[in-house]
Amino acid sequence: MVRDFYDLQPDSVMDATEEAGFEPTGEFFQLNSYENRVFKIRLEDRSQIVAKFYRPGRWSKEQIEEEHEFLLELGAEGIDANQPLKLKNNSSILDFKGMYTSFFPLVQGRPVTELLNADWPRVGRLLARIHNIGERKEADYRLPMTTEDHPNGWEAFHLLEKWIDPNVSSRYLSAASELLEIFDGLVDPSSFIRIHGDSHKGNLLQKESQFFMVDFDDFVMGPAVQDLWMLFSEEDDFEEEKTLFLSGYEDLRHFPYEQFNWIPALRAFRIMGYSAWIARRWEDPSFPRLFPEFNTYSYWSQETDALEKCLRSL
Repeated sequence: MVRDFYDLQPDSVMDATEEAGFEPTGEFFQLNSYENRVFKIRLEDRSQIVAKFYRPGRWSKEQIEEEHEFLLELGAEGIDANQPLKLKNNSSILDFKGMYTSFFPLVQGRPVTELLNADWPRVGRLLARIHNIGERKEADYRLPMTTEDHPNGWEAFHLLEKWIDPNVSSRYLSAASELLEIFDGLVDPSSFIRIHGDSHKGNLLQKESQFFMVDFDDFVMGPAVQDLWMLFSEEDDFEEEKTLFLSGYEDLRHFPYEQFNWIPALRAFRIMGYSAWIARRWEDPSFPRLFPEFNTYSYWSQETDALEKCLRSL
């Protein structure tokens, strides 16, 4: 099934679409996605849908169902988050040749490259609405953002030991282990709610004056601030952005201010997780081409500097 995923052919995409209950014309276009295989497909009624073939072995069916359930909850509250379509099998998931596959409406919106001052309160209100629904119940199958349970934590640390360039290995591992220990003492799992989990500008679209989130693939139990800090500028001083965001967010719910102190630890968690993600996917033929610097001193030197900066911030 993994080989089928790596080499997904047009006939298979059309077969899956028909098995799901749609009538494709045969016209399709592959969309950018490192983790999954995603295609825009035109149907006989001239409408377009998006097929998402989940990478085998990453999520269980129950974990995908929780993601879809959350999306449908958001849709029921009027939050456009690209809810999955119901398929011929009366589910939102099709098991096609061992690959879990889902279909979504084609979302029309403008990618967000920069947030202006007037935009931040709107984004704040959007995330507050998502978090209000996210706190209603827990996800039973998605892994919580703890160092023991989540693959970005100690699992990533031990995986990366054999990948880091020897010239910076001791520095990297020293900083990483200290950061994970700080994370354990700082980040409180009792505060976790269902969140987007990967809320950066690339997953934020704008339609006229409204914003909406897409790609809930990393949906997780985690702290509210995780859905905020990646939207900020890379600079350490984002007080103006934070104030504007909170002016919208706190129209609808209180923000846990103590979580702002967690941002350097969460940033380090993501840095380690990103490298571990590449390492886990290295056998995928596309990854050595996409990340040619991964095995170089330059890459690991920059990653080490980034972790040490997080440590200084804490």
